Amino acid sequence: MEKKFEREAMTPDHPLWRQMTTRRSDLYPREGDVRSPFARDYTRILHSQGYRRMKHKTQVFFNIDNDHICTRMEHVAHVDSVSYTIANTLGLNTELTRAISIGHDIGHAPFGHQGEKVLNDISMKYLGVEFWHERNGLHFVDQVELLADDYNEKKNLDLTYAVRDGIISHCGELDQNGIRPREELIDLERDFTKKGQYQPATWEGCVVKIADKIAYVGRDIEDARTLGFLGDEAQNMLIEMARANGGRAVNTTVIMNNMISDICATSSPKKGICFSETFARQLDDIKKFNYTYIYGNKRFLPYEKYSRLVLTEIFDSLCDLYDGRYTWDNLREEKPYRPETIRSFMRWLAEYCTAKNVPSGQLRERALMCKNEKIYHDLSDENDYVQAVLDYIAGMTDRFAIKVFNELLKY
Repeated sequence: MEKKFEREAMTPDHPLWRQMTTRRSDLYPREGDVRSPFARDYTRILHSQGYRRMKHKTQVFFNIDNDHICTRMEHVAHVDSVSYTIANTLGLNTELTRAISIGHDIGHAPFGHQGEKVLNDISMKYLGVEFWHERNGLHFVDQVELLADDYNEKKNLDLTYAVRDGIISHCGELDQNGIRPREELIDLERDFTKKGQYQPATWEGCVVKIADKIAYVGRDIEDARTLGFLGDEAQNMLIEMARANGGRAVNTTVIMNNMISDICATSSPKKGICFSETFARQLDDIKKFNYTYIYGNKRFLPYEKYSRLVLTEIFDSLCDLYDGRYTWDNLREEKPYRPETIRSFMRWLAEYCTAKNVPSGQLRERALMCKNEKIYHDLSDENDYVQAVLDYIAGMTDRFAIKVFNELLKY
């Protein structure tokens, strides 16, 4: 198949290469490094704690004891696979799609989109700022995730503009066919004020955005079947959908294969990254099916109530300990009753507060080893502390959030 986008690929020959590979700060050099800027971004995300935690974060179904239910990490692997195949076929830069893919959901809260709703409610109430995982993903890769350098000093990830852009602009919920990159290079932190506001700045980012849709619609159906969410009516609807599109089944591999092939055949620089009318309609039908029979299923109600209780109680219990310059003392006094929670939260604060304001001893040593942006400053501003609690919770896995909540119940 003709590589129709070869001239559009984000390679050193592209007129925007320099801007797209710009970083917020220069990375420390690695002698003999053979990686491209985007390949280095890929490995930096791969080694981050935020990426590791995705293996225990809910995608759609909360079922931490079932090894065969899709987790956030499996989802990003699917997106990586789908976007790689499309980009490789069309002649785009697969190193860039891979880096965006594995980092695109790093900003997700525990308990999936329900957790996102809870943290949004909290953020709006206390900070007046919306919480949405795409922007939180940019916040995490820019200011939260840390990696140790050759001297074991922890520093920010400092990813390229193209990868950061792909993360914040990946929103795949919008119903649109024919995605083209935007022309202007914006300030991603300041100008991006709502999800889906801008298209990605690269064709590779557009591919990841559509791959995100392809990756989740079929996999969610598979998990729903496994957990018994789909009754006779829903099963018959799937059969009718398959027949209407000339197939025998609607499942993960069939959906992915057919839609990938259709995008590769239909897309062009003139039309954008797009489906044919037939497959655009099929994707729309599958999404409507999922919202009717899966996402709106009443079996989610107990989980929604439970996740709200867990995250809200964790937030309230930590915020109650704030008292300006006496906050560290309050945390120390609370530690005997909630040792794991307070220990991990104090370590979290130490890494992002100015070192001179961190208590002496191991915490101060930890703070001094971190050469990152000190986003919580000296905790004199209560909003900084609230943001610290929000970030701490947003970075949790489902398992750890439950563990922290259960510790609350012990005293």
